[in-house]
Amino acid sequence: MYLTKQMKTSAALTLPALLSLFLSLPTWATIESSDSERETIVEMIGQLEQRHYAKHRYDDDMSSAHLDSYIESLDRGKMFFTATDLAEFEKYRTTMDDQLHEGNLVAGFEIFNRFQQRLEERMENVVETLPQQVQAMDFTVDESFPVDADEWDWARTPAELDDRWRKRIKNEVLSLKLAKKPAEEIAPTLVKRYNSQLKRVRQYNSQDVFQIYANALTELYDPHTNYLSPRRSENFNINMSLSLEGIGAVLQQEDEYTKVSSLVAKGPADKQGELKPADRIIGVGQGEDGAIEDVIGWRLDEVVELIRGPKDSTVRLEVIPAKSKAADERKIVTIVRNKVKLEEQSAQKKILEIPEGDRTIKVGVIDIPAFYIDFDAMRRGEEDYKSTTRDVKVLLQELQDEGVEGIVIDLRNNGGGSLQEANELTGLFIEYGPTVQIRHSSRRVWRDGKRLKTTYYEGPLVVLINRLSASASEIFAGALQDYQRGLIVGDRSFGKGTVQTLIPLTEGQLKITESKFYRISGDSTQHRGVVPDVEFPSIYDAEEIGESSLDHALNWDQINPVRHQRYNDLSTVVPRVTASFVERSAGNPDFVYLEEQVEMARQTSEITELPLNEAARIALRESQEQKALVIENKRRKAKGEELLTSLDEDELDEADEADPELAAEEEPDDEEPDVLLTEAGNVLVDMLLLKERAYAVHTPGEEPKK
Repeated sequence: MYLTKQMKTSAALTLPALLSLFLSLPTWATIESSDSERETIVEMIGQLEQRHYAKHRYDDDMSSAHLDSYIESLDRGKMFFTATDLAEFEKYRTTMDDQLHEGNLVAGFEIFNRFQQRLEERMENVVETLPQQVQAMDFTVDESFPVDADEWDWARTPAELDDRWRKRIKNEVLSLKLAKKPAEEIAPTLVKRYNSQLKRVRQYNSQDVFQIYANALTELYDPHTNYLSPRRSENFNINMSLSLEGIGAVLQQEDEYTKVSSLVAKGPADKQGELKPADRIIGVGQGEDGAIEDVIGWRLDEVVELIRGPKDSTVRLEVIPAKSKAADERKIVTIVRNKVKLEEQSAQKKILEIPEGDRTIKVGVIDIPAFYIDFDAMRRGEEDYKSTTRDVKVLLQELQDEGVEGIVIDLRNNGGGSLQEANELTGLFIEYGPTVQIRHSSRRVWRDGKRLKTTYYEGPLVVLINRLSASASEIFAGALQDYQRGLIVGDRSFGKGTVQTLIPLTEGQLKITESKFYRISGDSTQHRGVVPDVEFPSIYDAEEIGESSLDHALNWDQINPVRHQRYNDLSTVVPRVTASFVERSAGNPDFVYLEEQVEMARQTSEITELPLNEAARIALRESQEQKALVIENKRRKAKGEELLTSLDEDELDEADEADPELAAEEEPDDEEPDVLLTEAGNVLVDMLLLKERAYAVHTPGEEPKK
């Protein structure tokens, strides 16, 4: 329509003038929905209303929330739409539900087309003017850039939006500058980044638009309910079959970054040890020396495809560490791709020797990285098929034969796995009884657990969990806590207490939350997670990691409890054990170090604006580094180690090499220090001693011990 009007008024133009006119026309193309997508949305809404656990109707209220969710998913940073655009979209606020029930996708596609237009116009302008902008930047001006886009309202004028972009680009330039990017490479790097985003948005098709629009709705039900386009369905199936060769990391999209959600236990990234949950991946390079490709602004599936690769090949990731508030700090993580092998996820044992007066108490530790089972071997009828429960049963007996006086089950970073194995494993520590309740969206409840009375391990027991202990781990830990079979220590667990089902649609699939896990106490494991009896400092930020950090996560609630046995009365034990822990940890330099790191991370999270004045930005960074150095040297001084003048990696290495004996004692993964496991062993010893004293007091014929 636009072209026809221009042609009518330009009949006398010369050929060069006509070519110029064509080149000046908008390059964005309107995307329209397909018949299959219109059928799919009707099916999807029907399934959501009928089968989702929350039982939400897609009505006017949810239509309003859907509009906000969709706009946010397109322009979370409020960098493209204006207040005028938002005012136009208001006509859809309470009509999208009526439209989608009839298979009408007009609202979603019209909003996206406006977004694409705004993005293309902006990217073209940025690419054209960026070198001049960089050259004109003054880093002595006192101004700032908000960390969170929620600090902004929608821009009311084009000039306001232009200034917002000026500050964004200035922030990116300053980050690259402080990350020691050569000055002559900064503008080309950003031009390439924005050209890449421009190219990608021009490649969007109707499936891409439909997926964004559909998921803006599904995620209002809960964060684990998602529409999977045909392409995403294929990737999901690859992941579920474990045939994917890669690095063993679960990734998610956060604004324009690809964020590490969790690591697969004993996978390549986990074993390499440098990549951490909440790290942001900003670049991917192939091989030992391949160029790092900037992936800021890429779609998640594109980043995953770049990271994925054949076994034994190398991928290099440029990441912004989770602890870094700005993008000034970067590091390169080199990982050799591989498959996650079942035998590498096997439970392992070791023995802690805890000094207590003139005796040494041996505590057995069983590390369970995942709840695994070789289903194929089991179906084939193999008698020695591999499973968590079978392996732990053998290790339990071996540890008892070696004379341990109690057991610590280490579930840190165990993201779950087989529900069957969680139930079977619980059965090794109780005589019989239910372990979990599962409530379906139909509100029918069924229970699973140990049905027959058999022998079980009766000795002192501690379960160590952290923020990354999820799903099946929470079922196991929650059951043992409800039976009062042992003490749970560590950090509050992840809080994923939902069950998903895959439903095929005309186009793609719907992954829908259809059931919810409940403990035998009636408490849900959802959102709240398992709360430890003795709580250790958390090394993970609950605002970044865990179910409670996700938008629209289902709430914690309760159903009727199940009658069950209680093996101990731990209500009297917990206060005394906790008091001993507090007293002991106050004098432990490693624990003090951990607590101070947690406090520093909390303070960092309160930073809401980043200075765009270079001197102020450097001062902020140096202040953070100085705080970290003080904390590190306080720990080193208490342990008699060499003090540092900086946290430079070379100096850290030199300090460790200066005292090989101390270096050999260092825990290889400094974010999961051995002090936590040792303290879990100490808690078990406290339990053991309390039991011995109680037994001595109540033994007939003896004087009570004082």
